[in-house]
Amino acid sequence: MAILVLEDGSVFRGKSFGYRGTASGEVVFNTSMTGYQEELTDPSYYGQILVSTYTQIGNVGTNPQDYESDRPYLSGFIVKEYRERPSNFRSTETLDSFMIRHRLVGMQGIDTRMLVRRIRIKGAMMGIMSSFDETEDELKGQLAKQPSLIGRDIVTEITTKQPYDFKESLWSLGDGYTEAYRQEYPLVAVYDFGVKKNILRSLVSAGLRVRVFPCTTPVDELLKDEYRGVVLSNGPGDPAALSYIIENTRALIESKKPLLGICLGHQILGLALGGKALKLKFGHHGANQSVLNLKTRGVEVTVQNHGFAIEPESVRDSVDITHINLNDKTLEGFVHKNKPILSTQHHPEASPGPREAGYIFKEFAKLVYERQ
Repeated sequence: MAILVLEDGSVFRGKSFGYRGTASGEVVFNTSMTGYQEELTDPSYYGQILVSTYTQIGNVGTNPQDYESDRPYLSGFIVKEYRERPSNFRSTETLDSFMIRHRLVGMQGIDTRMLVRRIRIKGAMMGIMSSFDETEDELKGQLAKQPSLIGRDIVTEITTKQPYDFKESLWSLGDGYTEAYRQEYPLVAVYDFGVKKNILRSLVSAGLRVRVFPCTTPVDELLKDEYRGVVLSNGPGDPAALSYIIENTRALIESKKPLLGICLGHQILGLALGGKALKLKFGHHGANQSVLNLKTRGVEVTVQNHGFAIEPESVRDSVDITHINLNDKTLEGFVHKNKPILSTQHHPEASPGPREAGYIFKEFAKLVYERQ
């Protein structure tokens, strides 16, 4: 058996799967129908318990090629129904075995529709789940001691410890991932706030050499001439808590190097430009978020995973807004009025999800090549 307790006092009971233990975090839901392995290994979920709105999870198993990082970073995983027998020619391990090996606590057999509806009405909230024999009162006592994500710097807990070069291109059927490193490609630096591998692969496939740096790297290192552009990656938590990164980003803006911000990196760029961040009620998590491209007037279906956003009016003086979320009109993208900066709140690397926004990497590469 397993139990979930939310900070509003709600209690959900179900069955345990994956690692047996206790886990706490902010409870959020993801609306994707596929791609649960990419979601589990996305560092942006660090400190959160993820609820899948899709009913059957586990049916395609897991495989090492689909990891978006070296391991799962979220605290717990909740599904309606776990499927024990995967049917996928690429599967090498069941989801249950994967979660046990990575000590990821899971829960199934609850009414996920009711849970998601509660989060939509009341907003994302802290929760604690356990597969041990613990009472509701014991879990409520433990939950009361857990800090929220607001105001915490959790990026330093997941960033790479050492710089490294990344050389893989995007996956293709038959070839998988291949090395696409070319010495003549311009070199770009990636500030790692919890970067997904497919962002790095997309940069390589756009014709760039990629070097990844810890979030604590002094900005002078990235200002060296050998780096022809800088990418501010995705990541978890509250952007306003990252004052040192925001200050470094201001220096990068003044350097006039081409910059690309993605998700958390987008929010940091917005704050560095004088903007204001806001906490969304329940965030955007899924591979089916509709975004309006104001330049083409076309609608793009995008991948998203964030709980904060930049207020559009707070940055209008310095940027041209390029993308708006059609569900709640939040800011999804901008370009600077007179500097080589483009930024996107959604995930153009599309892992998992549609690839309609992948052109953003080509636009960034074009900026880099034009300024060599």
